[in-house]
Amino acid sequence: MANIDDLVADLAQQAGTVKPAPHPYRLSLQWIGAAAAYLALSLALSGVRPDLAEKLHNIWFAAEILSLLAVFIVTSLSAALLAFPDLYQKRHLAFAPILPFLLFLLVMALAWHADSPPAPLPIHSFECTAGITLMALLPAAWTFYSMRRYASTHYRLAGSVALLSAFSVGALWLRLHEANDSIVHVIEWHYLPMLVIGLLGLWLGKVLLKW
Repeated sequence: MANIDDLVADLAQQAGTVKPAPHPYRLSLQWIGAAAAYLALSLALSGVRPDLAEKLHNIWFAAEILSLLAVFIVTSLSAALLAFPDLYQKRHLAFAPILPFLLFLLVMALAWHADSPPAPLPIHSFECTAGITLMALLPAAWTFYSMRRYASTHYRLAGSVALLSAFSVGALWLRLHEANDSIVHVIEWHYLPMLVIGLLGLWLGKVLLKW
């Protein structure tokens, strides 16, 4: 018995201090704050579109930005919950991004309908998708790095939601930076690639978050 007591005492002395995991709400706020600072710095360096103040008075542009912002915030919260094996007993919030995505689809459908006559298409196309993706790389990297600490058991879905959250940061940046009024172009080259990004996240989640 004495040997067992000595062994326990020895192991207790050797054990390092374990830092408790943050609450998912706090974790998501950290990600949102970091992404907001990154977005603000990027806009400060690249500049905002010259007609931004005027465009914010356009109901459909303002609704698009607000609904895209909602997608970013709710996917960040969902990614934080999905990073934990038990979803912190908040399964309903983990799947909450469905609502802002439906709202976003409705806003874009109405904005497309209101774009009559259609605004002229810009001369570029896939460059927008490439720019958004490049902007999303850093938020995606730090989100995946952070998520790896918490042993997700929903790694495919966690990866998909994390990439969609990062992509929405890039989409916000380009929409606030580029002077482009063509809803057709925005849907085709800014937002439809989200489908591919979501599928890519399923694969990346399995590769990077599985344990």
